[in-house]
Amino acid sequence: MPIKSQHIMICRTDNIGDVILTLPLTAYLKQHFPSIKISFLCRAYAAPVVRFCQTVDQIVELETLDDPVAYFSASDIDTIVFAQPDKRLAIAAHKANVPNRIGNTYRTWFNWFHCNWRLRFSKGSSTDHEAQLNFHYLRPLGCNAIPDRDTIKNLYHFAIPRDPALEHLISPYAFNLIIHPKSNGHGREWPIEHYVALAHLLSTNQDLHLWVSGSAAEGLWIEKHAPELLQLSNVTNVCGQFTLQQFSEFIHMADGLIASGTGPLHMSAAFGQRTIGLFPGARSMNPSRWGALGARAQSLCQPVVDCQGCKTKNAMTCACMKNILPATVAKTVLQWLTEKRISENTYSTNSANSI
Repeated sequence: MPIKSQHIMICRTDNIGDVILTLPLTAYLKQHFPSIKISFLCRAYAAPVVRFCQTVDQIVELETLDDPVAYFSASDIDTIVFAQPDKRLAIAAHKANVPNRIGNTYRTWFNWFHCNWRLRFSKGSSTDHEAQLNFHYLRPLGCNAIPDRDTIKNLYHFAIPRDPALEHLISPYAFNLIIHPKSNGHGREWPIEHYVALAHLLSTNQDLHLWVSGSAAEGLWIEKHAPELLQLSNVTNVCGQFTLQQFSEFIHMADGLIASGTGPLHMSAAFGQRTIGLFPGARSMNPSRWGALGARAQSLCQPVVDCQGCKTKNAMTCACMKNILPATVAKTVLQWLTEKRISENTYSTNSANSI
């Protein structure tokens, strides 16, 4: 018999991109079980993004759980999904007698002992997208279908406010493009020289302004390795200047974002923003597994046969990434700009005709 849950908690305690790709589960659950309460447990640094998600009822920050056994025991959570294996939480949920504990036992021995709804699936051998793989966790609830990528794109529901200060910051420019060169070590990066070349290609268009985003440390790296980028008149460095909440609002209010397979890429795609994801060809990192999923998102990948950088653990970039030309990316950005102009002109014409 499938689980009949009144209050389910989804645990995803790793990185922002992984959290974003897990959130479609919440909308899917709401569609199939409208009265269900959904809690989402994540790290504090990712929580601001989850708070914007309209299909999550309660957010629990991992760092606040000094005694997870006591927390689970006092709660009315009847089902817990370990979308990211977490030994401490699995033990706590078991000790607290949470009735339904769902986990993947593939290469995760502790889930054999502490989960009573045991799944077994390998991500490495699958051709599914990471967001699709997460839907395996809903099988014990009777949700056996794996939605296709286009369906998942429509399972994101965010309500993100517009910050007046950020509005003022971007208002002088007709098109605000965020470029996020670094990845905090998560995957291959587009060479910083390509970002410099892209900025030069776009510099002839006065309506288009580039905003370089990243952590404060990443900003220092860019200052050291690509000072030319930050000296261009059409570029502003905002690395380290925003909280995650502010950065989410900034992405939502801008006109587009370019990044490799990192958290901000998945945020932008999920928010419905114009998004370009830049990916290597290796199966474990390519768009089939990690591509940006969103109504206006696309992924670029130019695989190189026998790419050594793809095979080298922790390589910063690779031949596949170098093979994605700045001119190719610039062409898409200029198409975005044209589409925005047409859209605004159409809106202005329709508004004038309605007066």
